[in-house]
Amino acid sequence: MDASRESPPRAVHYVGFRDDRYWNAYRVFGGPRVIHRRWDFYATRDVGPDDVVIFAHGDETQPIAERNATDLDERWFRSDPA
Repeated sequence: MDASRESPPRAVHYVGFRDDRYWNAYRVFGGPRVIHRRWDFYATRDVGPDDVVIFAHGDETQPIAERNATDLDERWFRSDPA
């Protein structure tokens, strides 16, 4: 199969974690990780159809934050040899 046509790997989004519970969730759900400081506009738009979203508090029905926060996407650091 052509590598350029493969779908990107499923991502696991972690939203709102600020303590050691993040590491517990990471042990269970793994990655590649996308870490969202808040459930904001960018987080809602970044989640793909096959992605998994883990919330520290609440769920996807919570209000979207008024201000956006920077995220960390482990997929940005992926080093595939060309």
